[in-house]
Amino acid sequence: MTIIVGAPERRREIKLQDGRTLAWSEWGPEEGSPVLFCTGAGMSGTLGFGHEHLEELGVTLLAVDRPGLGSSSHDPHKTFESWASDIDALISAHSLVDPVALGFSQGGPFALALATKHLVKAVALVSAQDDLGHPAIKSLLPEQVAGMIDSARADPAGFEAWMAGMATDEFLWTLIRDMSAPVDRAIYEAPGFAERYRGCLREGFSQGAQGYARDLVIALNEWPFRFEEISVPVDLWYGALDTSPVHSPDFGKTLASRLPRASLIVAEDEGSSILWTRSREILQKLLAQK
Repeated sequence: MTIIVGAPERRREIKLQDGRTLAWSEWGPEEGSPVLFCTGAGMSGTLGFGHEHLEELGVTLLAVDRPGLGSSSHDPHKTFESWASDIDALISAHSLVDPVALGFSQGGPFALALATKHLVKAVALVSAQDDLGHPAIKSLLPEQVAGMIDSARADPAGFEAWMAGMATDEFLWTLIRDMSAPVDRAIYEAPGFAERYRGCLREGFSQGAQGYARDLVIALNEWPFRFEEISVPVDLWYGALDTSPVHSPDFGKTLASRLPRASLIVAEDEGSSILWTRSREILQKLLAQK
């Protein structure tokens, strides 16, 4: 399968009230229906998805560089709440009407954070990281991943400093590649796609590893969400062939059961790359939910 991953059509940024810069990449018609893309771990916003479908669907895809990644200023005090405040400023600055959010991999909980603040009309979680500390989920994790969660929760500052001192874009690329199933590696390592994925990670680490380390600590610690109060529709998309131990060991079953308006889709012949292989279906369903 040939996956189209074109360069951003537009790069934008705003200045936040505290003087920080928030940057993002855009694809699709400028006046389209806004889809806020919460990217995976360590990624800048320069790798999008579904480019060949955006014009047809009337979608403007906005892939935001989380603080400390890409061109967005580092925020050493970043939390889910501060992230939602940053996106609220983006929505207001550009008068976005009825935006929806899509979170891929580690971007999943960051997308849910927008829903908890009523900033988006619907959410899609695609190959999303689960709430890995939840008892029903943690018991299914490999010992190494469970230990990482324990370390991040016992000493968040120490874990963040350690990760910031050792992680690089090449480290993360190798980790992603090695954890991926053959069906996913065939896409991630394909000429064209690999260059754009690796380039997006290089940009993600252009300020160093602090942004990635901060995100990791936030995502591995307890999610401060009242799941029962997330009132918007949430689509969960997983591929049954996904072998990543940091996505969801039960392919979203427990997470979906905690969300009042969840729809769970598990594709038997897909892996974590379902974001790119099923882009049109994912976007269509997400847009229909709002």
